[in-house]
Amino acid sequence: AAARPFTTFHNQLKQELFLRISFELYLKRLLVGGYERVYEIGRDFRNEGVSYKHNPEFTQLEFYAAYWDYRDVMDFTERMVAYAAQETLGTTTIVYDGNEIDLSPSWTRLTMREAIKQFVEIDYMEYDNAESLGAAIRAIGGHAPEGASWGQLVDGLLGEYVEPNLIQPTFITDFPRDISPLAKAKPDDPLHVERFEYFIGGLEMGNAFTELNDPLEQRKRFEQLQELFTNEDDEINPIDEDYIRAMAYGMPPNGGFGTGIDRLAMLFTDKHSIREV
Repeated sequence: AAARPFTTFHNQLKQELFLRISFELYLKRLLVGGYERVYEIGRDFRNEGVSYKHNPEFTQLEFYAAYWDYRDVMDFTERMVAYAAQETLGTTTIVYDGNEIDLSPSWTRLTMREAIKQFVEIDYMEYDNAESLGAAIRAIGGHAPEGASWGQLVDGLLGEYVEPNLIQPTFITDFPRDISPLAKAKPDDPLHVERFEYFIGGLEMGNAFTELNDPLEQRKRFEQLQELFTNEDDEINPIDEDYIRAMAYGMPPNGGFGTGIDRLAMLFTDKHSIREV
């Protein structure tokens, strides 16, 4: 929801258009229409940074399953990746960047808080605002940009200190709510949502959550997201009224998932730049 799109202009229609950053809002409309299992494998475009693991154009698999939550999606993900490796390579044991990696279930599961405490020795829950958390991060020599939200700083700790150490398949769960506007909040914890990312070989491979299906809460989240990006140079994304209206007709509880096919190809072929695959 916070990714930057590529914009273009349709001369005949005199209309600004956007290359898609995700299939998500359209696939979830199909859940509203009664399709309980939906997926797409296709191209996405994000006008953001380029690195050995980021490309402006990439291939993604997304799926949504009615009446699943993020725990069901985790169970399915580890089986799916292991199956893909077995069918493609004839084994669930691969070598990536000199490390032997076992893709067979069951994978390690850590909450965001547990993982950061393990690798950074900062308990971010001891800091109740972005200013104090940013000061703690800078005190250990970490990167804490001015203006970042509390959740963005927590996510930065994950990327800087935790991700490079996650060589064997690992689910990191329970992300801050303020960076997860489409995910359902944990019932016992309003600061976190039922979301996970999975990591293999020190790479973030995919993202998933129990999907928010309350239209009133979704509108509130979109409005909070607008406030969060008010100070940025980019134009604020408009609230997707059509999506909120579709949700109001009745979206079943569901679990959603997205993974980069290019990164799986990097992993399976032991390539270290996304451009090689």
